[in-house]
Amino acid sequence: MNLSDEQQAIRDVVREFAVEEIRPTAEAGDREQTFPEEVWDGLADLDMTSLTVPEEYGGLDVDRLTYSIVNEEVAYGQLAVATALSVHSLATSCIAEFGDEDQKERWLPDMAEGRPVGAFALSEPQAGSNPAEMTTEARREGDEYVINGKKQWITNGHRAGVVVLFAKTDRDDPRSVTQFVVPKDADGLEVGKKEDKLGLRASDTTTLIFEDVRIPAENRLTEEGKGLSAAFHILNGGRIGIASQSVGLAQSALDEAVEYSQDREQFDQPISEIQTIRHKLADMQTQLQAARLLTRDAARRDDRGENVEMAASMAKYFASEAAVDVANEAVQIHGGYGYTTDFDVERLYRDSKILPIYEGTSEIQKKVIARNVLE
Repeated sequence: MNLSDEQQAIRDVVREFAVEEIRPTAEAGDREQTFPEEVWDGLADLDMTSLTVPEEYGGLDVDRLTYSIVNEEVAYGQLAVATALSVHSLATSCIAEFGDEDQKERWLPDMAEGRPVGAFALSEPQAGSNPAEMTTEARREGDEYVINGKKQWITNGHRAGVVVLFAKTDRDDPRSVTQFVVPKDADGLEVGKKEDKLGLRASDTTTLIFEDVRIPAENRLTEEGKGLSAAFHILNGGRIGIASQSVGLAQSALDEAVEYSQDREQFDQPISEIQTIRHKLADMQTQLQAARLLTRDAARRDDRGENVEMAASMAKYFASEAAVDVANEAVQIHGGYGYTTDFDVERLYRDSKILPIYEGTSEIQKKVIARNVLE
């Protein structure tokens, strides 16, 4: 699929930044479980933290295909950084799409510049794939809402300054889910433990605990009861973002495997001359290209204003599973070396496993796809 001159220019700039600025921080960030804040500031300097912010509030307000391309290239550098950026963009999307003029003026200009960082608080310990079962409650008291509950798996949990929160206005009514903006420094909002994860270790993933957190009623983003449909709508774009990140990680793994296969010699020849290795590379390239085409098709459909529920789910499902497969084969091509931390494919393999899980598991995506096929 052809890209415009502007999209190609953005892709080239972000790819250069990914290779020269993001990738050199990846090993240390993974080992030390620390996020590269200097990289975030660099992305802000490139206006990449304003992707889903309207121009009148200082943003780029890019089309979905450009958003996809940026996610792919940032993930080529490091998935943890791409995840942080996509979650920040989810938060700015919510405020841009559902906020009133005062809310947009209050939050978006600073978020477009990269600070405060945004977080998206939907999942709970007992309500991951079915958010309607959430128990976090925002009870109306006069001109305020009082929030109590616990959110889990929150990307940017420590780093964020703004939380887009989904909570019920009546804990016993699944139809009462509502969307709010909560300042991170609100009294009673506590950041829980940082998860010690298999991969994506540079990204801070925490719980958020709300104990009698009071926010003004004007911090409500949607009408009461409209929050769940808003979340599903926003997550269609988010799933295109995760599919794009999957493509970026897979491309990185394939490139590593190609380079290694041409450098590594066995039986007096590069292993790239061995048919078994060549077949692996052929399969990896085919999966990668199919994933990229599905993802860009979903992005283009979104830009045309089509209903992209199925297209986004197909892209997210196929691309995330492909990323795991490609990273696995990259480790296999590296042999014993691929199992050590001396080569990036070990980290890429660990990172890839989150892709079929977050923002809707592969099982949930198949449920969505099947429902659309049958309807």
